[in-house]
Amino acid sequence: MAEKINYKSVILNPFSKNNPVIVQVLGICSALAVTAKLEPAIVMGVSVISVLAFSNVIISLLRNTIPTNIRIIVQLVVVAGLVVIVDQLLKAYAYDVSKQLSVFIGLIITNCILMGRLEAFAMANKPWPSFLDGIGNGIGYTIILVIVAFFRELLGSGTLLGYQVIPQSFYDAGYVNNGLMILPPMALIVVGCIIWVHRSINKDLQE
Repeated sequence: MAEKINYKSVILNPFSKNNPVIVQVLGICSALAVTAKLEPAIVMGVSVISVLAFSNVIISLLRNTIPTNIRIIVQLVVVAGLVVIVDQLLKAYAYDVSKQLSVFIGLIITNCILMGRLEAFAMANKPWPSFLDGIGNGIGYTIILVIVAFFRELLGSGTLLGYQVIPQSFYDAGYVNNGLMILPPMALIVVGCIIWVHRSINKDLQE
């Protein structure tokens, strides 16, 4: 007998309680690589949401016809096809951001979050809950990318989405951008701080 699915939990839990980045510690590589600026972080997040949601639906529709011994290959082919579509759309309509993201759009194919949700959820559930699961986990991933990118761009460059935020008068008074913030190791430190705050608030996640 099929277990009843709580759709609200499926889409909302990945935002915090079961966030793929700060709870499951997945997708960290891209979080380090594309968060020096806010714009590419947002575009990367939207790309992952799209690929994850639609690959979940496709795999869910095919789940009863995929031979067990080749399921990973089928999942990779589906994700790769969607990633190619996203990559071409970015090159056509957001070329500058596509150049900033470089190879990292292609690396969505190997993102642990996608393969994990396809294997753990889409292969066992119907298309609608699989779609919601993809949206939820994609948004959960994007939230962390946006938070990290917000602080890195603001403190490292004094801008947000390329617009100057810190007044020129601050610089005239001696303020200097923190160059360390735009280096990859600082992304890991910021993610670590987010994990620390998150676990301090959610005591049930502490071991």
